[in-house]
Amino acid sequence: MSQTISVRCKRVVPVEFRPEIDRTLQAFADACNQILEVARRERVWNVTKLHHLTYHPVRTATGLKANHVCQALRRVVGNAKAVKQIHKFRPTSLSLDVRTFTYRESDQSVGVTLLNGRVWFSLKIGGYQMALLRGQKPTSATLSKTKQGDYYLNIAVDLPTPPTGKTPKVIGVGLGRRDIATASNGRSWSGQAIQDVRDRFGRVRASVQAKRTRSSRRLLRRLSGRERRYQTHLNHCISKTLVQDAVRENAVLAFEDLSGIRQSLNRKRRSKTERRRTNSWAFYQLRLFVEYKARLSG
Repeated sequence: MSQTISVRCKRVVPVEFRPEIDRTLQAFADACNQILEVARRERVWNVTKLHHLTYHPVRTATGLKANHVCQALRRVVGNAKAVKQIHKFRPTSLSLDVRTFTYRESDQSVGVTLLNGRVWFSLKIGGYQMALLRGQKPTSATLSKTKQGDYYLNIAVDLPTPPTGKTPKVIGVGLGRRDIATASNGRSWSGQAIQDVRDRFGRVRASVQAKRTRSSRRLLRRLSGRERRYQTHLNHCISKTLVQDAVRENAVLAFEDLSGIRQSLNRKRRSKTERRRTNSWAFYQLRLFVEYKARLSG
């Protein structure tokens, strides 16, 4: 068995190639938006049917390569299944497959197909990424551009997972808001810090949104994602420690089942603050992080 993970690698992009990358990202976003418009109008969310309806018009309008259009189709259908409503695709990422992306381990470089053809770039990565990519022949990746103007590649690699062993030892993990996680081996992580961060960002958002000025909108964009990144970092740290404990003690991890807890809590009468705190509780993300780390560790 194997586990697919994403390796985030920074690309070294010369100044002369930046406009071409941006043009390709914009064309990919335009293709996704055109496909989304047709899918809504025709009420079709099947990749094959959408392909017949949109492939040639989208290629003509955007100038994208054939595989870019196919990836745009998959992006639209995949996002439609993942979220309730898609508003608009932005030119921030480009999905790549085996025909539009190549990784070369000998000189740590990647070849990416843009509107004007294949271009090779060097990777700026450390030993951790090199170890994960060693001996790999990845067939898919996502090219992304950050708000700071840097370009990254999230390369999908398949890592072999050792067979799951049997052991009588179990580390039980309880989840909550006061304590994010409490393990039966004595470890505990307080939720006070993340709750303070959420409350602070909630107050700032409420204050800024009340002004409704151009500068307030710029501030909201700058604040966007900070709370999410802090929560993700915290869950990564907790999950890493839990898996390390389980490996050291030769134990399995058993998580508290919280299925449907948000729906049951939202049916109760609570303040707006309590409702926001509950709905921003990222317990499922923590469980996913532990799951893939534990699978890689056997």
